[in-house]
Amino acid sequence: MATQLETIGTLERRLSMAVAVADVDKEVGERLRKLSRTVKMAGFRPGKVPMKIIEQSYGPQVHAEVLGDAVSRAFSDAVAEHALRVAGQPSIERREDAPENELGFWASFEVYPEVSLGDVSTLAVERVSCAVGEAEVDRTVDILRKQRATWAAVERPAQDEDRLTIDFKGTLEGVAFEGGTATDFQFALGQGRMLPDFETGVRGAKAGETRSFDVRFPEEYGAAELAGKTAQFEVTVRQVEEPVLPPLDEEFARQFGVADGSIEKMRADVRANLEREVGQRVRARTKNAVMDALPAIASFELPRALVESEGQALTERALADLQSRGIDVKNIPVPPDAFKEQAEKRVRLGLLVAEIVKANGLHAKPDQIRKQIEEFAQSYENPAEVIRYYFSDRNRLAEVEALVVEQNVVDWALANAQVSDKALSFDDLMSAG
Repeated sequence: MATQLETIGTLERRLSMAVAVADVDKEVGERLRKLSRTVKMAGFRPGKVPMKIIEQSYGPQVHAEVLGDAVSRAFSDAVAEHALRVAGQPSIERREDAPENELGFWASFEVYPEVSLGDVSTLAVERVSCAVGEAEVDRTVDILRKQRATWAAVERPAQDEDRLTIDFKGTLEGVAFEGGTATDFQFALGQGRMLPDFETGVRGAKAGETRSFDVRFPEEYGAAELAGKTAQFEVTVRQVEEPVLPPLDEEFARQFGVADGSIEKMRADVRANLEREVGQRVRARTKNAVMDALPAIASFELPRALVESEGQALTERALADLQSRGIDVKNIPVPPDAFKEQAEKRVRLGLLVAEIVKANGLHAKPDQIRKQIEEFAQSYENPAEVIRYYFSDRNRLAEVEALVVEQNVVDWALANAQVSDKALSFDDLMSAG
């Protein structure tokens, strides 16, 4: 049946459409007859329930289902007829001015915006780099040795990196508080596990020594009864132990999968892992710089439906994250616009990237997808197993494809924008959020 399309805003559209009453009635009749063959009712054998009773019991529900299907088909046909790209779900309302043999409806909805790309050469993008040298390999090997350290008791004063075994009792104005007392408690000094005042209080103490000192709890401390308050602690040091690092020998190398115990092979593996991690961080930082810059080359209105849907998804993700941390989210109020700005940014970037991909043929190629999966697999013990894992599931492949497309967009932007290069130190790159 004929449809009419109205433009009621930049992205808002309204369709006038109708479905034939006769077609709806015919389909309702067919479904009820089919239903009559299997429906069960008290007092009747299956297939022998009078049609009038079936119509009374199931007619309204079947009519609603048939009408819903008919309206959905009519809308889909109208969208195809007018070559529309609908954003979000339409709002359907009855239209009362339809002829007697028709049921009329209004469908109100939004369409995707037309995205016109500007000159990418006007964008300024910072591309970072970072080198992995022998010093970084040395430090990583030292960390690995410290992780496998043994402990030896010492008689000297405690210093950072020592492990202390202590008894302590904490009080607030002379009253002990929950969690403030322990015996044979162990911690490594200087690693920030304890509050700064506590570590200062025991630093320099010897085994057998007892000290008393004040500890100031931070304002944001998790226990409300202690937050911002100063407690008094009495601490007895039972033992001071220093770390004993394992020798850098063949046995140590074998612990990291180097069968022949070669230290050089182990160092080469460490370097490869560092370079892989550095490469991922460099690419991520450069990608963020590109994605932050891209919106400047196009200005367009956003469909409200997409922004609201993205905002709802972000809200659900945030609440799920809190719940995974053991927080009861039932009574946490979330304002409707809590994630609106973030949602708008994500929707805008998504539409823009999609247009860039379409306009420049940046779709992911099969060899790019395989290469990306093989790169993922290199950090696992059994790369072949990881590769099979990805290729056995369409959803996992789709995730990799999305990453490849994003990288294609980044490479395109770097090839066309004004790019400045910045070398970062290993520490600066690793400490960046």
